Amino acid sequence: MIDKSITLPRWLERGIIDLFPLGINEDPEQNLAQRIKQSENSKKPLRVKLGIDPTGSEIHLGHSILFRKLRAFQDAGHTAILIVGDFTAQIGDPTGKNKTRVQLSKDQVETNALTYLEQLGYGKPPEESLLDFSTPGRLEVRRNSEWLSRLDLTKIIDLLSNATVGQMLAKEDFANRYNSGTAISLHEFLYPLLQGYDSVAVQSDIELGGTDQKFNVAMGRDLQRHFGQRPQFGLLLPILLGLDGVQKMSKSIGNTVALNEDALSMYSKLEKVPDSLISSYLTLLTDLNPESLQGSSRERQKTMALEVTANFHGMQVALSAQKNAAQLISGTHDSSADIPEISISEINFPTKAFYLISALGLCVSSSEARRQIKGGGVRLDGEKILDPNYEFSDISLLQGKVLQLGKKTFRRLTF
Repeated sequence: MIDKSITLPRWLERGIIDLFPLGINEDPEQNLAQRIKQSENSKKPLRVKLGIDPTGSEIHLGHSILFRKLRAFQDAGHTAILIVGDFTAQIGDPTGKNKTRVQLSKDQVETNALTYLEQLGYGKPPEESLLDFSTPGRLEVRRNSEWLSRLDLTKIIDLLSNATVGQMLAKEDFANRYNSGTAISLHEFLYPLLQGYDSVAVQSDIELGGTDQKFNVAMGRDLQRHFGQRPQFGLLLPILLGLDGVQKMSKSIGNTVALNEDALSMYSKLEKVPDSLISSYLTLLTDLNPESLQGSSRERQKTMALEVTANFHGMQVALSAQKNAAQLISGTHDSSADIPEISISEINFPTKAFYLISALGLCVSSSEARRQIKGGGVRLDGEKILDPNYEFSDISLLQGKVLQLGKKTFRRLTF
């Protein structure tokens, strides 16, 4: 965490793990608290940059940490600059990767971008969305193809002159790949330079990022200095651990909670997180003070799960999800319980249990579905299914029944 002697507004300091530069003098070029005061005195909002590369279709709670901080800047009167990396997504951020990423098409990226904006609250009032899309002056949504697609070779060479091969290979992911003999494509070296140039294009005052983005954010400072601009501050937040409490939240690992999940699924997943995650989830995903919550770990789990679910679905819906989750776990639910439905009309019958679960997208693969069943984690209307090859002969046998995976996922089967 940052040094507590650096006096930042309370709305800003929560969750910050790194801030650079970290000056403690009165210089607004080095001291973010002074830069904020300068902004308030001049009534000129700061421009706060956050870039997202729409390489997938879902935003999960791990991503929401940065958006929550961006919203805090909005609510304090500053301007959020949300950069949709439609150009850089076609390259792919090499950070954290042990091989070259698959390059996406322009159409794929644009489709993903639209789903991202919808999940962030585009078209909704501010009180119902993660970002404030409607208050004048609070948000600019920019696509970096606006400027990156127009760079000529002369400008690209100029950008490349600002970094050395040694700097690039000092970056942990590149270093690991180089030392292991794994190929590094030259276009991957361009990624941090192009992301850094985004800061130049939008004249960013502050850039938000995860701790794995420090190299890229620092590159933005270097390029702003090169182009005669006032260098931005880098403000980094931690990487959220997933539901397993071991690895970072990642869809490929299957330890995520998506922002667009129904309330019951979201609550049911969150109330089962390991005890070690409760304080960090409270700090990073809610406005509650973790130290003020009394009671057992179980009570703290339920409070955290309720608060996070309410952030995305409203408190009334979250309370209903909490009630239904308790009924489902105890086996006392009734047909009126608010359980998300899933259609089985596209399933060909007869069908085996493992295929049904996999085809409905409740497991990432058929082998994972088999493992879940063999481990006793699958129930149909409260009765365990223990044979992955158990065959359902007709669709009518499943109509209206509740399929349960573990203690977190419930779906009512419908035609």
